[in-house]
Amino acid sequence: MSRQVLRTGPTRQAAEQSLQRALQTRGLPAGAGLITPETKIEALAKLWYEQLDDLSPSTMEAYKTRLRRNVLPAFGNVRIREVSVGLVDRHLMAVRRNHGPSAARQTRNVLSGMFRLAARHDAMRSNPCRDVARIPSRPLHQPRSLEADEIRSLLAGLRQSEWANAYDLPDLVSFLAATGARIGEACAIAWEDVDFEAATVHLHGTVLRLPGEGLIISRPKSPSSNRIIEIPSWCVRMLRERRKRALGDLRELQSSIHAVFPAPRGKDLRDPSNTRMAMRTAFRQLGVLEVTSHTFRKSVATLMDQAGKSARDAADQLGHAHPSLTLDVYMGRKKRSTGAAAVLEQLDSGSA
Repeated sequence: MSRQVLRTGPTRQAAEQSLQRALQTRGLPAGAGLITPETKIEALAKLWYEQLDDLSPSTMEAYKTRLRRNVLPAFGNVRIREVSVGLVDRHLMAVRRNHGPSAARQTRNVLSGMFRLAARHDAMRSNPCRDVARIPSRPLHQPRSLEADEIRSLLAGLRQSEWANAYDLPDLVSFLAATGARIGEACAIAWEDVDFEAATVHLHGTVLRLPGEGLIISRPKSPSSNRIIEIPSWCVRMLRERRKRALGDLRELQSSIHAVFPAPRGKDLRDPSNTRMAMRTAFRQLGVLEVTSHTFRKSVATLMDQAGKSARDAADQLGHAHPSLTLDVYMGRKKRSTGAAAVLEQLDSGSA
């Protein structure tokens, strides 16, 4: 290994500046590795993404989205040695301001993973993401929560809407209101996931569109999203009627594994993105401008809270991870009795 010669200069200040420059640029010798302090973030991002493994397709696609939208436009031409805590911190605050805390946290996770890789190659002295300011979890714009009577009125309006029926929205939105499921989870459930006798549904995947592959069912991002939850009796009745319309003969259902909510004009998987747009149009026609598919997750949690259910029950219902390992181990993440089904009985508007 060649020795690096420091030019100390005629003064102590110049010597200290020279030493500081040398420390900042010290890393792998030229040609010794793929990642050095001179490597651009664009190249680092490519190497980091290529070495990821054992992650769900949805997580991989989410990371790719963050790289494309929030990392490479700002950092692509920056060299590793030029990255500082302040630079990263200011960028994350801008992402939070423009896109919300969830996007900011995910961007931080991506940057942190990249910088850990750089540090392992001695291209960085430390990971700057460790010292950035905490990203507040509270959204800049709180999602709206609907009261029970508002949900009943909305579901009734959807059943009367030609647009909503053309896009097969009334049953799907009813399911979201009855479960608090994510829209991708609802699009992924098959008839075999519904237990009519136990009044439960197994949520264990999500529909995702991958470039070049189309729509797939991806495994959930975390174990907490793989869960069995109770559904209220009115939702069971709705699903029974839907099953009869889909197949006609109940005896054929034992081996049926097709989607409960397929694409409105076929039996293929339903695209969550297209469904969100159709829902927004239907809601606007009903004069409800602020409601999205996520509104029903918020509403389920709020109704459970008003009924005295615990935050843990709500986390199990919605598939949120919990920070306490003790609760995870001794209470179980796939429990059925969250209490949501009894609470959500009040949403029955006579759909069956």
